[in-house]
Amino acid sequence: MTILRLSDISKTYKMGDLDFQALKGVNLEIDAGEMVALMGPSGSGKTTLMQIIGLLDRASSGSYWLRGRDITTLSENERSEARNSEIGFVFQAFHLLSRQSILENVEVPLMYAGFTAKERRERAFAMLEKVGLADKWRNLPTQISGGQKQRVAVARALTMTPAILLADEPTGNLDSRTSIEIMALFQELNDEGTTVIIVTHEPDIGDHCKRVVRLRDGLNESDRLNPNQHRAIAVGMNAPNASAALRGAAL
Repeated sequence: MTILRLSDISKTYKMGDLDFQALKGVNLEIDAGEMVALMGPSGSGKTTLMQIIGLLDRASSGSYWLRGRDITTLSENERSEARNSEIGFVFQAFHLLSRQSILENVEVPLMYAGFTAKERRERAFAMLEKVGLADKWRNLPTQISGGQKQRVAVARALTMTPAILLADEPTGNLDSRTSIEIMALFQELNDEGTTVIIVTHEPDIGDHCKRVVRLRDGLNESDRLNPNQHRAIAVGMNAPNASAALRGAAL
């Protein structure tokens, strides 16, 4: 089933008296359950395309359908609601609240969605368990490693059960070993049915995806399946036995 369809997407920015066309008619379809890398050199348009897919920006022309819904017709409030419920974001810089525990960080989208305190805590614990950080729920972001921060960001992105997990250079601030752990987590989530889109300029990250879409100069350059997909293997990420006791202590 097609979860996302972009048809002839263009984006033009005003730069003084000049127009800069970042996207020049991009077409893209992604099925539910795919794991896709969006790649391209600097200036290729991949960041602009990510912002349009993530409902952070509007296309200048073209159509965008998400789970059968025409996104181009939505008001700003409707786009905001769709963004919170349909897209889970994972950013290179983590964007965690430094004075809040990692559990409270994971709860943030649920607060905006109007969940009760009990519902927020139960769901946040479940997401921390999924990413192997249930035993760190009290910690502040300053008390955990970079890889753990990114796993908290993934947990936060999953709280609303989004249609798409959209990751922007998710390993850009991580060392090689930790990058493999994060890619193993993405692959595990994808194996469970989550649709994952990773925006990256790193070829080795693209090699871990089932499909690679390359952009150049605002256009589709290539779109290929990856029959030799590399499977990342990380040891010791999960701590499933810790969460039950912690959940009981905290709720």
